[in-house]
Amino acid sequence: MFGKKEHAEIKTLVAQGTHIEGAMKFREGLRVDGEVHGAIEAATEGSLIVISEGALVDGGLTADHVIIAGTVKGPVLARESLELQPQARVEGDVQYKALEMQQGATISGQLRPIGAAATASERDKPSIRLAAKSA
Repeated sequence: MFGKKEHAEIKTLVAQGTHIEGAMKFREGLRVDGEVHGAIEAATEGSLIVISEGALVDGGLTADHVIIAGTVKGPVLARESLELQPQARVEGDVQYKALEMQQGATISGQLRPIGAAATASERDKPSIRLAAKSA
């Protein structure tokens, strides 16, 4: 994926066939194989969330490292890295520091880099100056 960094260990599983209503917070690593109808947010740094093929999250995601192979409806904030596998479907705005998007993945929303990438693009914008009116 992104270099050889170790990610958090997955300690929590939302199994296939499980349907959760409401927002969730998790520590370290989370894998979703079922459905979550509510936002999912990491409560610790170095967090990892994996949305498996066939899984559905309706409410958005926030974590350091995000891997999506299923469907996410809502905003995605990947504070470090985002990997979109070929079957990934995202319906919402996406913020990321590093992005890997495989052929076949789709995003219906805006892509917004965070950190150094965002400030570099802002520096490249030309400044606008109004011409002074001579009296």
